[in-house]
Amino acid sequence: MDLDHIIAFNLALLAAFASPGPALLYAVRTTLGRGRAAGIATGCGLATMAAIWTSMALLGIDGLFRLFPWAYTTIKIVGALYLIYVAWNSWRGALDPISESSQPNARAFVGGLLVNLANPKSVLFAAAVLVVIFPPGLTMTQKAMIATNHLLVEIVAYTGIAIVLSTQSVARRYIRAKKWLDRITAIILGGLGMRLLLDR
Repeated sequence: MDLDHIIAFNLALLAAFASPGPALLYAVRTTLGRGRAAGIATGCGLATMAAIWTSMALLGIDGLFRLFPWAYTTIKIVGALYLIYVAWNSWRGALDPISESSQPNARAFVGGLLVNLANPKSVLFAAAVLVVIFPPGLTMTQKAMIATNHLLVEIVAYTGIAIVLSTQSVARRYIRAKKWLDRITAIILGGLGMRLLLDR
């Protein structure tokens, strides 16, 4: 493994990151609704679970999912139900005024973990990307470096998003459009949850 492999992996991560999915949507909504610190905490939770999925892929858990399909199905169903729950709360709270949250950022971190836990396909994606980019026979140290790199890339990306979205001008626009943005978020997250639940 050399630097070219890491660069290629990071480019693949950023390309996947730029494709809006439940993780990015959840991070954006949390930042807009609860502020910069909560957005960064959420991003750290999302990044941690993404790095865990990559670690699992490096350790061959994708093969375990193929060997025991019920384990994959169980995680997928629980994850889909959680996304639907998040969507319901987003829809229900669309008309609520924005107030300074008293909830600890630890809760935002856990929310990020759970949203990315909701997508066990991440481990299959990671396995496919890793096989294409990295040479076989990686040592445990190299695998740990890849997972740590993944963690850091996502933390930096989510922190950047939280900083940009927490500016006063963006916050003012969000306050004006909160009702519709929250309901659009709810529809998208609910749709993703249903798709994950019904996907064979």
